[in-house]
Amino acid sequence: MLDFSDSFELKWHGNTVLITPASDIEDLKWDLVEQAAEIVMSPIREQEVPMVIFDLSEVSYFGSVFLALLLRCHKLVKSRGGELVLCGASALAVELLRITALDTLWAIYDSREEALEAVGA
Repeated sequence: MLDFSDSFELKWHGNTVLITPASDIEDLKWDLVEQAAEIVMSPIREQEVPMVIFDLSEVSYFGSVFLALLLRCHKLVKSRGGELVLCGASALAVELLRITALDTLWAIYDSREEALEAVGA
């Protein structure tokens, strides 16, 4: 069984958690989404008003499993009055988000610095 604990880097910038998935996130399968969700969502649950940035700069493409993970995180963050934004998405990833209309759900910034500034970190 694969271990996805190394597939996410989590860094804190004040009250904002910056989550950087590794390129192997493209290989995330449905049967491992719970493990991945726990890794990502555990620190979000600990925040009163979570501010979350997903830095997609290491990922060239992702599929429905990762989108489902993003949506779960979004639901948790919004339910607690927080905000989830994306940054560093490849042209292919931006196109996927546009086609699925998820670009209307999340702000997408070119750089990590822009995203951090936008959420007030």
